[in-house]
Amino acid sequence: MKTKEERLLKITELVRNNSINNQEELLVLLSNHGFEITQATLSRDIKQLKIIKCPDAGGSYIYTIPGEYGYQSKHPDIKKEMSELSDLGFLSLDFSGNLVVIRTRPGYAMGIASDIDKRSSGAILGTIAGDDTILLIPKEGYSRIQVIKTLKELNIK
Repeated sequence: MKTKEERLLKITELVRNNSINNQEELLVLLSNHGFEITQATLSRDIKQLKIIKCPDAGGSYIYTIPGEYGYQSKHPDIKKEMSELSDLGFLSLDFSGNLVVIRTRPGYAMGIASDIDKRSSGAILGTIAGDDTILLIPKEGYSRIQVIKTLKELNIK
């Protein structure tokens, strides 16, 4: 019999290496690896691991590990686009569902957010800024790639 720790490690590995859209798909993959569990147990494991659903580059929602973007290896365009944003003064850019958190140098966030609000195309609904952090809210239906490209087009320095 496999332990809970082994099961949690396998779930993490499967989520990192596969585009999984729902619990049924994950249950089948676990079963293929010798883990026979109920949907309720899987649901508790997902909650414990803090696994979330995020849109992938194609707009479908897949399970991901917070702070990781396992699908990026399957979609190198996102990695490339995001790396080019560092030239615009962004220290980091992270997605959580349909929200974007942008980190800047201290004191720069409000100015950059103001530029984004004034100059953005239809992809961005608005921003909220602190000293070095911007919460960007994209309009519904825009992919991560579209949001990143919109930010690049603003050419904020």
